Amino acid sequence: MLARKGIIPEEYLLTRIAEDHISQPHYCTKLRRARFVAKNGACNVAHKNIREQGRFLQDVFTTLVDLKWHHTLLIFTMSFLCSWMMFAMAWWLIAFAHGDLDPKQEPYVPCVTSIHSFTSAFLFSIEVQVTIGFGGRMVTEDCPLAIMVLIIQNIAGLIINAVMLGCIFMKTAQANRRAETLIFSKYAVIACREGHLCFMFRVGDLRKSMIISASIRIQVVKKTVSPEGEVVPLSQIEIQVENPLATNSIFLVSPLIISHTIDSRSPFYNISSSSLPNEELEVVVILEGVVETTGITTQARTSYLPEEILWGHRFEPIVTEEEGRYCVDYSKFGNTVKTRTPLCSARELDEKNRTPPGEEDKHPSCLRKR
Repeated sequence: MLARKGIIPEEYLLTRIAEDHISQPHYCTKLRRARFVAKNGACNVAHKNIREQGRFLQDVFTTLVDLKWHHTLLIFTMSFLCSWMMFAMAWWLIAFAHGDLDPKQEPYVPCVTSIHSFTSAFLFSIEVQVTIGFGGRMVTEDCPLAIMVLIIQNIAGLIINAVMLGCIFMKTAQANRRAETLIFSKYAVIACREGHLCFMFRVGDLRKSMIISASIRIQVVKKTVSPEGEVVPLSQIEIQVENPLATNSIFLVSPLIISHTIDSRSPFYNISSSSLPNEELEVVVILEGVVETTGITTQARTSYLPEEILWGHRFEPIVTEEEGRYCVDYSKFGNTVKTRTPLCSARELDEKNRTPPGEEDKHPSCLRKR
């Protein structure tokens, strides 16, 4: 009754406090580590406090190509408008100095025919630079200065066309467009192959045109501390890709499972199934090659965090032989199935394999299988 009449404030009631405590549970979440490379290949690095901004202007063409599309189109439009306006002012000054703006009695030969105002000078500037040539306005031989300005504007117009069209062509033919059809599996897996733990992921090409001289590299990015105490926040450790040819080259005509054998030289050597979620590392995968149709070198990238690495899984087969040819079912591209895999690290597994018979109890964690 007291609470209903409002004598005791509602926030002091035990029932209200209990309801708030139950309805608003508190979770202790782990702070998620920032990615060095996003899943789509974009590098998550911000450049700050760059004092030498003039270096970008020394390579204007590359700067224009790196700009976003709306910035490029704005510069493309403004470069033409400014050049038309600047030369329109030059034509108007020539006509003003020659006296063409004042009506004259015939016969009178102006520098440029039919220029009576700045608007007509602007229209003539557009006709000269884009070679429209309607025929109503033209330069006469009575004014050598007008002929010189005509030559300069034609050369300036050709330079602007060459630079801007070349910039737009390079933006449309950028190699990262081809990388959009190079796909990686969402998850990586760790499972046994030929008695060794292996780190594996799948890569595929959706186009029929091949990537020539394709090579793949794997790097582990993690924070390391040197024996001298130097902290390296983004230490990049190259790891070897398992390949019978002893190289990183691949023949990417169909989806492949890229494997890395976890041995004593691998950063995964001391990582077990239980310690993997607590590791602060990121596996960066880089695929490079030459586009067959254009001859441009392309690069596709992705990365895997510890929570994106499945321990004790393997990829489902997706290549089958049908009617005399091989078919790829991309609907199963990222599918995995569980497999019997030791839960211990590769180091503990090697020690178990070297343990004499009868002493297996020293490594009980290796006996548990998934």
